[in-house]
Amino acid sequence: MGQTLVEKIIARAAGKDSVRPGEIVTCTVDLAMIVDSGGPRKIWPRLKELGVGVWDPEKIVVVSDHFVPAVDADTAAILKLSREFVREFKIPHFYDMKGICHIVLPENGHLQPGMFICGGDSHSTMGGAYGCYMAGFGGIEMTGVCITGEIWTRVPETIRVDWSGKFNQAVVAKDVMLFLCRQLGMDNAFTAIEYGGNTVTSMSMSERSVLCNMAAELGCETGVIAPDETTLAAIRAAGKQPATNALTWHSDPDASYISKHAFNATELQPQIAAPHAPSNSGPVGDYTKIKIDQAYIGACVGAKLSDLCMAAEVLKGRKIASNVRLLVAPSSQKVYADAAADGTLSILIDAGATMLASGCGACAALGAGVLSAGEVCISSTNRNFKGRMGANEASVYLGSPYTVAAAAAAGHIADPREFLS
Repeated sequence: MGQTLVEKIIARAAGKDSVRPGEIVTCTVDLAMIVDSGGPRKIWPRLKELGVGVWDPEKIVVVSDHFVPAVDADTAAILKLSREFVREFKIPHFYDMKGICHIVLPENGHLQPGMFICGGDSHSTMGGAYGCYMAGFGGIEMTGVCITGEIWTRVPETIRVDWSGKFNQAVVAKDVMLFLCRQLGMDNAFTAIEYGGNTVTSMSMSERSVLCNMAAELGCETGVIAPDETTLAAIRAAGKQPATNALTWHSDPDASYISKHAFNATELQPQIAAPHAPSNSGPVGDYTKIKIDQAYIGACVGAKLSDLCMAAEVLKGRKIASNVRLLVAPSSQKVYADAAADGTLSILIDAGATMLASGCGACAALGAGVLSAGEVCISSTNRNFKGRMGANEASVYLGSPYTVAAAAAAGHIADPREFLS
């Protein structure tokens, strides 16, 4: 019997010809990514206690993105420690206040198909858009990875999801994921999810990354998409050459899946997730007229250049409602610069948007834009559980950048199709 893409990557990392779901193997790690929030400040004390260093500085990437820029003395100390950690262990790949880790990694060419990567953040699954196995791990696991360059894992079952057809106006990958959170639920532990079908293969890398990022919301270990020419073009655009075997990483036709699902993209409408779970979702028409205080376009999943362009398409020639604040935090400095160069930022600012620094910020209630008790926000981010963006008593709705921008203009949740020609 053939193997899935995930099984093939794990088998290579484990030095085996093949693996099967449920098998426990030890894998050699190709790359480890750690961030300021749960990285050096948790890993370094354990290294000191054990009297050891890191296994390979070239294979560790450090990103400061959660606490940037520092808002108080405590967060400044965390960032200072991260910078000292990088100097101590001579780690060359350090992206300090350059953007969110999941965006910075591919921007700088660190991802190649077939890699086995450990990330110190739950949305590390985003790397699977490049045909990698990339999963999120906690501080203890990442300590072991940084010391040994290895980690054990249980080979997951794979869920296969295929989408066919062309999206209708204002429907994008974020709507796919809010729909899937409802359809598949959020308790898919010990599984991976593989996306395919002509809808997916026609997507840009930016949109594919949304599917893999929000595999975390499905509860999956990771999400993957087989690499193709679009993948290779993105690697070249980052200044790297694709691996010679890049296009060999795909599932076999006779691979075994725990389940298979097929959906028609032409039937999908813009989606909204209501408080307090991404699975609490439905068509946007079910939520119109809900008044909002804040609209937020930010995070790894919702503030890429394509996301900002979606918002600008809605807001061009319009102003945000008088009772609403629209906050925009581009996902990286490169995105910021590109959006400034092509005029996207001007459209957003002219509409009344307030620009924030690139970083995780309000998405995880770590910077400007947090919510007060009783406030209502619609956000392009990936999570909306209680307290995620501030007070437990705040309400967060999730939508695509199209939908968030439409709400900002209307002053309430609205169908973005009404704002597009």
